Amino acid sequence: MSELIRNRLFWPVLILVGLMALNVAFTDNFLNIQVKDGHLYGSLIDILRFGAPLILVALGMTLVIATRGIDLSVGSVVAIAGALACLRISDLGDQNSVTGVLAAVGVTLALTLVLGAWNGFLVAAVGIQPIIATLILMVAGRGLAQLITDGQIVTINSSPYKLIGGGYWLTLPFSILIVVALVALTAFLTRRLALGMFIEAVGGNAEASRLSGIRSRGVLVVVYTFCALCAGIAGLMISSNVSSADGNYAGLWIELDAILAVVIGGTSLAGGRFSISGTILGALIIQTLTTTVYSIGVPPETTLLFKALVVTIVCLLQSPAFRQKVVKRRARPVAPAPAPMSEREPVTNR
Repeated sequence: MSELIRNRLFWPVLILVGLMALNVAFTDNFLNIQVKDGHLYGSLIDILRFGAPLILVALGMTLVIATRGIDLSVGSVVAIAGALACLRISDLGDQNSVTGVLAAVGVTLALTLVLGAWNGFLVAAVGIQPIIATLILMVAGRGLAQLITDGQIVTINSSPYKLIGGGYWLTLPFSILIVVALVALTAFLTRRLALGMFIEAVGGNAEASRLSGIRSRGVLVVVYTFCALCAGIAGLMISSNVSSADGNYAGLWIELDAILAVVIGGTSLAGGRFSISGTILGALIIQTLTTTVYSIGVPPETTLLFKALVVTIVCLLQSPAFRQKVVKRRARPVAPAPAPMSEREPVTNR
């Protein structure tokens, strides 16, 4: 049992099960999944569908944090991706043109790769601290997204583009299939190939990894580029789901949820080892928590406080130092009472 508790996935799974149970208690038919018009519907499907963008952003953030870095610009990249894709589609003569939509998506993802490579260049080549390097794009990127949309909400009506975030394929939401494919690809690249070992080596000790022959700068550029790509795909999902782009509010604060998902999943902010499965669990916890807030009737003005409280509890439960202190306090032995004077042995002088 103690080995099970020490597993980094034990507490995230336990918290997720607890949130699910809370939803079952307050929401009728929470676990029911129905098939309507060949599509799967239900609360569980909605959690996966609405949580897909966060899973993608957290997936890229996991690799960045594993290198002892941070990427605060993912929210701005989400906004830029949605703004550019919707703008290009709105300029099409036929917004239902598959070729035109694919071209818009391709240009958008290419731009996100450039933005990610820029972050990686600032961190790896210039030597700027990751939090500062990505803060630059966080601020400038949000302004770029509003510049693309001219400060307006760009609305489109494109069925092919709607498929990315709001469509279905093989009875499942298409966004879930995208997440499954990208997670499988990431797991293969990091667990079946040497890339994962390189990432952990750079996060553990960048200088030692460089001296051992690992091109740490190249690894950093690849990681930040991949993180921006994940954020760009998430931006396509978010804008596709609502068929519009808002450069001001799209992806707002998603970087904080992504960091929380990574930490809840057991990846250390100090770099080194990382857990993809733990990150997925962390993202699902955050999305399920949002559903739980509405199901149990938490007042809207206290939603963020409730969310912060739950996240704090999860992080404390995951902390070995915190659990050890709690166990020590409970197991602290009680000092025996002194024996009565009559029962004490007499002291003899020799």
